Amino acid sequence: MDKKLTIGMATHDDFDGVYFTCNSIRLNAWDRLDEIDLVVIDNNPDSKQGKATKLFCRTANIRYIEEREQISTACRNKIFENAEAAVAMCIDSHVLIEKETVYSLLDRAENLADDKNLYHGVMLYDYLDSNSTPVTHMDPIWNDNMFGVWAHDERGCNKENAPFPIPMHGMGLFLSSVKHFQGFHKLFKGFGGEEGYIHEKTRQAGGDIICLPWLRWMHRFQRPNETSYANILQDRIVNYFIGFSEVGWNTKAVINHFKIANPDIEYTELLEHTKEMIMDYHHYPEETLKKRFDPSYKTITWNDTLVELKDPLELEIKGNKILVSKFSFNWSSG
Repeated sequence: MDKKLTIGMATHDDFDGVYFTCNSIRLNAWDRLDEIDLVVIDNNPDSKQGKATKLFCRTANIRYIEEREQISTACRNKIFENAEAAVAMCIDSHVLIEKETVYSLLDRAENLADDKNLYHGVMLYDYLDSNSTPVTHMDPIWNDNMFGVWAHDERGCNKENAPFPIPMHGMGLFLSSVKHFQGFHKLFKGFGGEEGYIHEKTRQAGGDIICLPWLRWMHRFQRPNETSYANILQDRIVNYFIGFSEVGWNTKAVINHFKIANPDIEYTELLEHTKEMIMDYHHYPEETLKKRFDPSYKTITWNDTLVELKDPLELEIKGNKILVSKFSFNWSSG
């Protein structure tokens, strides 16, 4: 039977995430698994977690693809390049989808095969109460070394509402026709830079960015065991330079934001290196991909720390009182 939908995820030492995300999908669509093409792209297949992930995929009849070369957000291109269905949904390896959603996706997939749009869903927060405001999109605003701030549209509260256009969204879950997916630049390296850029690239190709209120999902943000890949700030900045250059945006916006918190970085030099790399890529793509961008600069590595409070902290924001029992923050010693 032909596959109706590819569901793929890229992972790097996240066996638990892959296991529970894949099995949640399989259990929620037990009777229609023959219509689903599940695929895992592993960025660290030789590690202990990578080997466990490979064994699980083999046992669960999930396609497993090793990707050692491109350790970045752009390795998600492999999901679309290897898809067996005409429509693919890319999710992080630690995302859970609401019950019945997989059925809805399978029933609608055929209509999206020739669609140029990029689709997102509604991200639910962990507390799952009726008073919460789920994330329907991102506003194109710089904040905390990232482009894009979580935002809410009331139309996303009711999953019976019609789809609506949004400016951009986080890339933890997105859906696209395989043949019309615009793809992330292959020179991307490390973490970040894709939000906003891929959405503008889609628009320039004749598509739109759409939120589907019925496509509801949760994302695990906490990583108490930390991540094993390097989260180097300069890599992220270069990704923004590459992406902004590709879609014709002004790279000064990138510099203006990052230099506030990171004044010691040589942005002019970094931008010139990036321009040279892009030029080399146009003439010698394979050679440039092999060496990629690796100037001799001091790197800044970011870490995530989760803090749990013994007694909840009461805050007042815009007249609303909230209680905080735990929070996470990014820090660097660089």
